[in-house]
Amino acid sequence: MRGGGGRAAPGGGGGRGRQGSASPRLEPSMAAAARGPLPAAGPDEADEAVRGTCEDASVCKRFAVSVGYWEDPYIQCFVRQAKERKAPEINRGYYARVHGVSYLLKAFLKKTECNCQIVNLGAGMDTLFWRLKDENLLPRKYFEVDFPMIVARKIHNIKSKPPLSKPIIESHSGDSLLIDSHSLDSSRYSIVGADLRFSSDLEEKLKKHNLDVHLPTLLIAECVLVYMTPQQSANLLKWAASTFPVAMFINYEQVNMTDRFGQIMIENLQRRQCNLAGVEVCRSLEAQRERLLLNGWENAHAIDMMKVYSSLPQADVKRIEELEFLDEKELFEQLMQHYCICWASKDSSNLGLADIAF
Repeated sequence: MRGGGGRAAPGGGGGRGRQGSASPRLEPSMAAAARGPLPAAGPDEADEAVRGTCEDASVCKRFAVSVGYWEDPYIQCFVRQAKERKAPEINRGYYARVHGVSYLLKAFLKKTECNCQIVNLGAGMDTLFWRLKDENLLPRKYFEVDFPMIVARKIHNIKSKPPLSKPIIESHSGDSLLIDSHSLDSSRYSIVGADLRFSSDLEEKLKKHNLDVHLPTLLIAECVLVYMTPQQSANLLKWAASTFPVAMFINYEQVNMTDRFGQIMIENLQRRQCNLAGVEVCRSLEAQRERLLLNGWENAHAIDMMKVYSSLPQADVKRIEELEFLDEKELFEQLMQHYCICWASKDSSNLGLADIAF
């Protein structure tokens, strides 16, 4: 399903709210929110809407990079520049998202000394593989999974753009690199087209690309689980916990969605035929943490993005806060309180994964 390079916002894609309200994409208003019942999307329409959030997230990331929030020379290879400016609170939200996930990921790489594998679930147009290679932080193998249609587009970009293909070729060793329209497999990087709602199919495809269940494994899901039913996301989490003896799972998505602000976010996504099938688990940080513990993970944490933002290196936070004037600080804080990072681990090798924290 959706995610990683992933789905929109700082999870939603960009606009301001009125009267202290924000939407993941559309301009919300109390009048709009009060309109009649929303038409239900069929399964195909819903999946198409979820795929569309991949584009939204990538465009938002590219805009934030162009303003100077962080460096990413590869995002321009995947997505056009935004036609219009993104609001400062959206840019800061993506900054916190990218740096928050990166902080946990690098802590995992340090604990494992890069003798591990990463599985990016719902990776979209994410550029993490290339950025890790530039920092000499590649794991033994890096996997990406997404809808076959998104995978096909990403592979097309990789094949046609040397800044993307060259690092894959440089890091490859052994037999010839395998590539077709819906999958790519090199010794260090693989892309797999699969539906995350079916974990048995996912495992089969990953193993064909040499997934090693005995290696310490980091799984990343950014705005992915929320598009699955609670049962489907539970199955995925349970599969991961039972498959890898040493593992960590990072989940970025919505939280505190039962208040008025959260309801406006949900309604605006529904107007785009984007159904948050798993929003029930997004009611609180405790519910997020509990889901991880109930599905086989030994340790679990969940904090909202305002806390993440406050935990990032303050010199760099000060730098990005000087890039654009933010006139709606209350709106920014509300938005950040409605997204969270959750992480969980299991550690039969006693690598100290339970100690990873902000």
